[in-house]
Amino acid sequence: MNATELCFTPATELAGLIGTKKISPSEVMEAVLARIEALEPRLNAFAHLTADAARAAAREAEDAVVRGAALGPLHGIPVTIKDLTLTAGVPTERGSHAYKGAVPEVDAPMVSRLRDAGAIPLGKTTTSELGWKGVSESPLTGITHNPWKPGFNAGASSAGAGVAAAAGYGPLHQGSDGAGSVRMPSHFCGVFGLKPTFGRIANWPVGNTDNASNIGPLTRTVADAALMLHVMAGPHAWDHTSLEAPPADYPARLVEGIAGLKVAFSADLGHARVDPEVASLVADAVRVFDDLGCAVEPATPGFGPDGPELIRFFWPAHMLNHSSHLAQWEDRMDPGLLACIRAGQGFSAQDYLDARARKLAYVEGVHRFFEDWDLLLTPAVSVAAFPAQHLQPEHWPSHAWDWMMWAEFSYPFNFSGNPAASVPCGFTADGLPVGLQIVGRRFADLAVLQAAAAFEARRPWSDARPPV
Repeated sequence: MNATELCFTPATELAGLIGTKKISPSEVMEAVLARIEALEPRLNAFAHLTADAARAAAREAEDAVVRGAALGPLHGIPVTIKDLTLTAGVPTERGSHAYKGAVPEVDAPMVSRLRDAGAIPLGKTTTSELGWKGVSESPLTGITHNPWKPGFNAGASSAGAGVAAAAGYGPLHQGSDGAGSVRMPSHFCGVFGLKPTFGRIANWPVGNTDNASNIGPLTRTVADAALMLHVMAGPHAWDHTSLEAPPADYPARLVEGIAGLKVAFSADLGHARVDPEVASLVADAVRVFDDLGCAVEPATPGFGPDGPELIRFFWPAHMLNHSSHLAQWEDRMDPGLLACIRAGQGFSAQDYLDARARKLAYVEGVHRFFEDWDLLLTPAVSVAAFPAQHLQPEHWPSHAWDWMMWAEFSYPFNFSGNPAASVPCGFTADGLPVGLQIVGRRFADLAVLQAAAAFEARRPWSDARPPV
């Protein structure tokens, strides 16, 4: 196996090859680092690359294999960590000059779990400033380029994770998702991304965004995401919102199939604008679920049309968490983020309570909808990639901060906590990836993974590699 193939080999295969001494962790690490060094900073997926530490950890992992030590499920496998996630001794700058040089003293719990399973962090991947937008650009790190088309949006805020997954920077990449920030990069970059049920993966520090943000994997295969989720999931004392139940055995149960499931398809959630080429690719992908033995029917969720007003209240309201930075850093912050914060400054406490009451009713509507359906299929995002220096595509209305107009399918399931994934389902005429979103009932992470795996088996995507 040559170096390039090693970079694109799934973690599920690497684990076996390492465990049987057919390849060494150092071989894998050197191949991945060589690819990163060849493609960075052209793609600009890394905020901080910790190559020396990764090489040292790979040598230690190799020694453990030689000694016959017990090996974790991710032993010697490279992983990237998003630059919103705390990592001990490694800068966590959050795409913002306000945090430049900030070095945490402790790992977030899911980083510790990855390390304990034997995974080796490569460094920190780029994010939009403070994770505020779905476009792959920040004042601190600049544009993170879509590997399918330089200069174009790779999705965000887990921008670097999506690019790293697509470009072959190893198999496993951690993201976080507060309004689509795992699913949007997956859609734009042509990889798989899962936002699990809220609380499935302990998320610390606990965010002050009304339980919106989730940790999730971005990978080239569904099996890798299942393996990564199984390692990261589970309750943790530091996150009081984490689910008590231990995770299911996602890797072992991935291929059980989905025949007989009741599947709803909504092309627009009753309100969303979608570019015709995206709509056509998604509609074609939905037909696969008929072949998989599902009972697929069109549906228009009643909750859908209330979403736009809610997100356009809560997004700026929660961006007020960052208003303390304005006095010192305003001239070096993203102008769109500033506009978003200022919009939130016009809200009162009573406004927030009234909006939250409407949101709670909305969330109830989501869960009532899923009383009749096992899965919901939608576009992952309304558009294919567009130039990353803009918040919106040129053919869409412009706005100072509202990027959600092309991302109306993702945030509803941050509100409700349902598991949701983006699976690659085709390419536009310009060669840009498009994703299909698969949403499950709350707690039904396994069903979403099984559906994604069944779709992947019929319409495989992992061999598609961007022209970098």
